Amino acid sequence: MPSAPAASILIPTRGRPRYLAVALASIVSQAHAEGAEVLVISDGGGAPTRLVGERLGARVIEPASAGGANAARNAGIAATTGDPVILIDDDVRAPAGWLPALLDGLRRYPDHDVFGGPIVAVLDGGPRSCGREQPPITTLWLGSEDRDADLVWSANMAIRRRALDRVGPFDESIHGRGEEEEWERRYTAVGGRIRYLAAAGIEHRRDQEDASLPRLSAAAYALGRSARRYDIAKSTGPSVARELITLAETVGHVIRRRCASGIVSVAHNAGRLTEAIARSGAVKVVPTPSDDFLSGTSGQVWGIRATSRAIAADLACDAAALVTLEPWRVRRAAHTWPRRRVLALAVQRDDVPNVLPAARAELLRSRHEVRFESTPMGDRGKFENLQQLLERTPIDGVDWLLLIDDDVALPRGFLDEFVSLAERFDLAMAQPAHRWRSHAAWKVTRRRPFSAVRETAFVEIGPLCALRSQTFETLLPFPPLRFGWGLDAHWSALARSHGWRQGVVDATPIQHGLRRIASSYDPADAIDEGRAFLADRPYTPAAQANRTLVTHRRWS
Repeated sequence: MPSAPAASILIPTRGRPRYLAVALASIVSQAHAEGAEVLVISDGGGAPTRLVGERLGARVIEPASAGGANAARNAGIAATTGDPVILIDDDVRAPAGWLPALLDGLRRYPDHDVFGGPIVAVLDGGPRSCGREQPPITTLWLGSEDRDADLVWSANMAIRRRALDRVGPFDESIHGRGEEEEWERRYTAVGGRIRYLAAAGIEHRRDQEDASLPRLSAAAYALGRSARRYDIAKSTGPSVARELITLAETVGHVIRRRCASGIVSVAHNAGRLTEAIARSGAVKVVPTPSDDFLSGTSGQVWGIRATSRAIAADLACDAAALVTLEPWRVRRAAHTWPRRRVLALAVQRDDVPNVLPAARAELLRSRHEVRFESTPMGDRGKFENLQQLLERTPIDGVDWLLLIDDDVALPRGFLDEFVSLAERFDLAMAQPAHRWRSHAAWKVTRRRPFSAVRETAFVEIGPLCALRSQTFETLLPFPPLRFGWGLDAHWSALARSHGWRQGVVDATPIQHGLRRIASSYDPADAIDEGRAFLADRPYTPAAQANRTLVTHRRWS
């Protein structure tokens, strides 16, 4: 019967074969020399991961479903017999002598069950640093001598199996920050000791592409959100106000020190603030009937607390855009895009204040050829009026049809940038994202930091909806509806059946907050109309409509 390996080295990975190849090239020879096994757990990596792992001498397993890093670690522990279990990440490089130093430390400290070593950040390029901030990826340095530690990190971590038997598996519900920390807290709570081994260091890498400022910032933003979620799970963490102050201080550091690397910290803190607001109810909502073509919320933003939180969320998104130079980059790209013919249709209420003249002026300022047609509301419904406008307005040769409400504030340069981004990602149906301080019933329509465009399963019919010419034959003329509730659910189903992409343009957010939603009619009438309209038509239910399918952070 073959003897158990001296150690089991586990590498969870998801779709990063070029990083995995470097990690395995540095580890496998050390493992063979020490009698250890190397197991790659492919968490949804597919054939490229399997081929790289097997070619470089590792065993590869593929769990039935992708459950995250902790689920992969638990699967690896169950599939191996070596003692200790050594956890590393797929984006490390182990220098010669790393594994012998780690195993020697386990022999020298028999009373400890968990071990870790230095983690040094190695970036191929990256933003300029002023020297006052930490590296933009995980590191660990507790000195040049061995010592007990409160925590070590799973990029370079060894665990005796008796500790796993005592404490149990890793918590698979945690993703991102806190994955290994939660397990270590359980371990130390029952008297376990953690030892830092100064000679067992490892390199934590980012290659040239991933060391760019946008890539580092996007990763930091996601990590910030997960860190805040972990704080909430522990019932710790600063208030929303404190998170906002921290973000402002970090922005101040970037400006004062002209520190490009500090922008990554801004992204991290923006992620924390965004998650804090999302978890604390930044947008006040009121339940509506449970028909599955409705969002289930009103999306109204009223009151001091809801408004102040929404303002904070917008500030976080604005900061994220500024630190990545998004407004300037989007504007520059839009000015080189081919000119298009755009028809804008609007229905205007004359009994209450509106901002349609300002929106009209902004659209006509565009470099595109814009025709703007509007009509008073009168005693007809929105879509009855839009159909009348359509009947008297030639649409031949039009590239885009815009349907715009009279209570929408458009940002400067809106149409040039919106059309450019929508066409870059081949959207046939599109809408601009809502700023957080906007009335918006569908959460998928609210802007996201570090996102240019999101492909979604749904585009709302208002307050601004854009249809590309390829949709006209199917979607026009408008059906005989007054209010149009449920029409967007039907359109999204048609988009799916025709293979059209639809999405939300985060880089051109609008403000929709002048009036309460459905303030000119009874929502019950609109719901009844929607039920009747969808009774014999396909549509996308709310649970699917709120999904983001793909997030595009870059467009070059």
